[in-house]
Amino acid sequence: MTGGGADAAGAGPLAGTYRELARLGSATVYEAGGRGGYVDADLVQAVPGSRACGPARTVICGQDDNLMVHAVMAECLPGEVLVLTMPEPRPVALVGDLLATQAQAAGVAGILVDAAIRDAEELAEMGLPIWARWVRIRGAAKATAGQINVPVTVGGAQINPGDVVVLDADGVAIVPENRVAEVLEASLAREQKEQKKRAQLQAGAKSYELDGLRAVVEAQR
Repeated sequence: MTGGGADAAGAGPLAGTYRELARLGSATVYEAGGRGGYVDADLVQAVPGSRACGPARTVICGQDDNLMVHAVMAECLPGEVLVLTMPEPRPVALVGDLLATQAQAAGVAGILVDAAIRDAEELAEMGLPIWARWVRIRGAAKATAGQINVPVTVGGAQINPGDVVVLDADGVAIVPENRVAEVLEASLAREQKEQKKRAQLQAGAKSYELDGLRAVVEAQR
């Protein structure tokens, strides 16, 4: 993949499902899934226009330490989304171009970093979809063991290993592993409904009437 609009999705028997969820986008998936899991945090999108979707491989690093990021590179699988956390999010770079190179070579679909990244220009050129809270040059230690494939929390959202993570310019939606088929079906239905509504709006209709919002306003007068 190259920079500028890179897309990546999980591998395996659900690869088609991951591609569809990535195409539909985080906002549609979030709405169709019942407005459940989403990452409530400002994020930097390292590759503008990129989107990714895949099952989460979660990591809890030691505070201000990226030893476990190196560790997860030895066991991550193609199509996974790496979710990298610390006990407390801080602007310390857990990922730079060398770790991203390993992830890309392993076929990782994307990375969500609840901390900082660095080598921003190199990451953009590589094209591996990455989202992070910050861009900072401050480096991490490599001394503290943490955990891999355990539940983590990012921006108020709990992410379990295997939960599906949908990332794009709007943000990050989380789909529980046992709801993937249901949420995909609901997302496709929402897409069809919005296509029909868009045609009506283009023809001059107003959402104030189509959505019954006039009645909501008048009921409060």
